[in-house]
This record gives sequence, C-alpha cells and structure tokens, in this order.
Amino acid sequence: MDVILLERVAKLGQMGEVVSVKPGYARNFLLPQAKALRVNDANMAQFEAQKAQLEARNLETKKEAETLAAKLDGQQFVIIRSASDAGSLYGSVTPRDAADAAATDGFTVDKKQIILTGPIKELGLHDMTVRLHPEVDATITVNVARSVEEAELQASGKSIQELAAEEEAAAEFEIQELFDDIGSAALDDLEDAAPSTGDAADAETSEE
Repeated sequence: MDVILLERVAKLGQMGEVVSVKPGYARNFLLPQAKALRVNDANMAQFEAQKAQLEARNLETKKEAETLAAKLDGQQFVIIRSASDAGSLYGSVTPRDAADAAATDGFTVDKKQIILTGPIKELGLHDMTVRLHPEVDATITVNVARSVEEAELQASGKSIQELAAEEEAAAEFEIQELFDDIGSAALDDLEDAAPSTGDAADAETSEE
C-alpha cells in the first residue's frame, strides 16, 4: 500500500514522502495514529493544503521534545525486583515499569515511547532509548536491584557478581574469625588448667 507520511517515521521516511508499506502496518499503525494518509488525489491535495500547518506543528513538538530530552537524557531510575542469588529476575522489566519509575521521579514518559533492544531479565544497569519525537531521542538507565542499598552499590559501578563475591568473602572472613576466637579460647583454657613451673616446684618442696 502506498501512503504519504505526515511526519518522519524511523526507517521509513520523512514528512511528505510517499512510501510503500504492508497493508497491515498501514491499517494498524500509520493510519490510526495519523502518521500517514493513503495515496489518492484527495489526500494528496489535503496534505498540500495542510503542509505548512503540519510543519509548524512538527517544529513545535520537536522543540518541546528537545527541552524534555535535555532533562531526561542520562537519568537513572531505580526498579526494585525479586531475583535469584545469581541475579536472574523472577519475570522481566517492561517499558511500563520504566515509565512508572520515571513518573515517580517527576518525568512524564509514555510506555510506547520506550524502546527496548531486548528483554531485561537480569539485575544491573540497563540503557533504554526514549523516543520523545520522531527526530528526538533520549537515553535513560534503569537500575534493577533487589533493594535500594543494592541499587546504590550498582550505581557506584559494582556488578551483582562483584557484590556476591564481596558478600562471600565477608562471610568467609567472619567464619575464620569465629574459629580463631574458638581456638584462642581453648588455648586460654588449657593454659589456665596447666600448673605453672613455680607451682610444680612448690609441690615438690612440700612433698620433701
């Protein structure tokens, strides 16, 4: 199906371009979201009549998007999730989760604007693209952790594997200290129980 684009569409074309797309893509996405019109004489005439208005609207929304992008780009949002000791999530993080986390910090982002390159099923820091306008993107990071404390450590640059290694090392150190304390206590008990050299000499003198 041939359509004329009413705005720039990624990987498809710029405003005013006539492109060929699959009928389903046009009916389910481009046409209902007013991103394009079917190509016919009436619609071409309509586009030409509204072209200046469409360009002005596009410029206005682009400026608004650029203003938001300047504030949003580089932001990091914490998402608390349950996960295994190895860092695998019991589920996955979705665009809705990211949008909700951004909203908690005062940013209005639609889940449909968030683009994932793949499913997020592990703890850690994950970058996401936010398409605020056909020509304006921002990059945010979601910090997926099991607790606020863990999120803070991840934000400082430590991975879940490093955190696990540190916890294991700390546990081993505590166990070693416990054994050292037990050994020291046992040694003290033996020293207390054994007679001193002086006591032994006094005992021999008494027997004589």
